Parts: sequence; C-alpha cells; structure tokens
Amino acid sequence: VIGFGGRILGDGQPKYLNSPETRIFHKGFELYGLYEAKQFDDKLSQVVVVEGYMDVVALAEQGIRYAVASLGTSTTPEHLQMLFRNVKKVIFCYDGDRAGIDAAWRALENALAHLKDGIELTFTFLPEGEDPDTLVQKEGKAAFETRLGEAKSFNQFFFEHLLLTIDSTTDSGKTALVAAAKPLIEKIPSEFFRDIILDKLAVIVGRERSQLDRYFADAATTTPVQVGKMKLTPMRRAIGLLVQQPSLAN
Repeated sequence: VIGFGGRILGDGQPKYLNSPETRIFHKGFELYGLYEAKQFDDKLSQVVVVEGYMDVVALAEQGIRYAVASLGTSTTPEHLQMLFRNVKKVIFCYDGDRAGIDAAWRALENALAHLKDGIELTFTFLPEGEDPDTLVQKEGKAAFETRLGEAKSFNQFFFEHLLLTIDSTTDSGKTALVAAAKPLIEKIPSEFFRDIILDKLAVIVGRERSQLDRYFADAATTTPVQVGKMKLTPMRRAIGLLVQQPSLAN
C-alpha cells in the first residue's frame, strides 16, 4: 500500500480524491489494478486501460482481470512506459463521447515516444451513455472481450482523429495533413510504426512513399537555432516575436 484513492458516489467535486503526494506516491506514475493483474497472471500479455476505479472493479467481477486505471488523471508518459515494460498489448477503452476521444488522443500522443517493435496499441470506444462498468454488467465477459478484440489499430485511430478537422480531398488539406502528422511521426522511435504511418499517409495524400521520405529527411537536416544555455521561456519567446514582428504588440 502506497496511498489511497477515492471516487465520489453520486454528484459533486472532486470526482476523484487521492492521498497527498509523497516520496513513494505519485499519482501520475501509478496505475490502479496493475499490481493485482500481475498477481492474477504472472505471464500477463495485455492490459485494458479504463477511466476509473469502479470500471476496474466491475470488469474484475466479470472475470476480466487485466484492467487498470489512472488515479483520476490523464494517461501520462510514465504510465505508458510502465505498461510497455510489463505487457505487449495495451487497449485503451474509453467512452465514445468527445471527452473520451480527447482522452484517447492524449494517451496516443504520450505513447508515441515509447512505441517500440513488438508492441500493439489499440483503441475501443463504447456506445454513448455507457462505460465499462455498466456495459460489462449488461452484456457479460464474452461480448465485452469481443469489443476489445475489435478495437481500432493505432494507425487507424491516428488518421481518423487528424481527419476530423482536415479535408484530405483538397491540395491544401493534404498539405495540412502532412504538416499535422509530421511532428507526431518524428516522435516515434520504432521504424515499424513509422513505416505503417508513412505508408498510410502516402496513400491518403496521393504521393509516393519516397517523396514523403525525402520531405521528412530534408526537415530532419534543418537544425533549430540554439539560444546558448539560456532557457527559452514563454516570456523570452514572446519578446523575441515582438522584436521580429513589432505589429504583434497591438
């Protein structure tokens, strides 16, 4: 036991309340249920990440003993590192509303720098008004696990989310898609995952893969201006912009 966490039953704030942070308890580093999942199966191969404590409890009651939840926070890079050290497959399971999709996207962004060969990352979204707790009680273990097995792949969710706000049928939209995808792809250390994304991106924008490779290679050779040892704070960045573009002062 390293700390305690609670979830309000009913309406009110805060929804989640944890013990104060200590030298051994940092909520952004811990996952509720991971210890129990590993105790239940010492050869744990997959984990499903859900939103809250009660979802983990409800799934365990139905025999799904590999669910974990963050302690009322977003999924952090530290959470992802911990998961990828312990299992080969991570399934994010969130509500299908705007908040759930945004939470899944933040998890994907935090996962990019930790993706390595042999890892599988998928995303499943539940029907509106449902959460894992209510749904698993309605449909049972087998049906719920079928949903998990039909989860969207990493690259499928990656492009679905970007294309929500970008029209890839126009030239400007294709350019915008490449620009939006580029900084995300550059975070990925795994050549396998990068290849999957770049192959799909080439198909969407109607370009040869070699053209995209040249574009990414050219961008990688452009080194940013160094500011000596001075830390580039938001204030210094703002002052620098004002010096270059005085009209921004208005």
